[in-house]
Amino acid sequence: MTTSAPPKPTASELEMLRLLFALGPSTAKQVHAAALESRPDMNYATVLRLLQVMHTKGLLSRDESQRAHVYAPVQEQESVQTSLLKDLIQKAFSGSGKALVLAALRGGHVTKKEREEIQALLDREK
Repeated sequence: MTTSAPPKPTASELEMLRLLFALGPSTAKQVHAAALESRPDMNYATVLRLLQVMHTKGLLSRDESQRAHVYAPVQEQESVQTSLLKDLIQKAFSGSGKALVLAALRGGHVTKKEREEIQALLDREK
């Protein structure tokens, strides 16, 4: 029996995943409090509904042993990022990782410090 990977998260779901990756397993109240730091307009009901939908879709697990349910991502952060990156490379860069890297470097999306880190990584690979 094979299990399929969870579906790709929407932009709102990805925001919830980012918060959960940073917080670790959390209640809807904890996720809402963290969301308010960057999105003061975000209401609790929206966060709770997103978490419930994500659980139904298989993106999150839910521990129902306590009164306040605790949500956690099903996949590790790196796995989610790798999956999204593969999809982006396929769709936007015709499958070329090189084109993605060059676009990031040319487009001003990489800081000087990040360039130095990238260069150090490339130097170690030689």
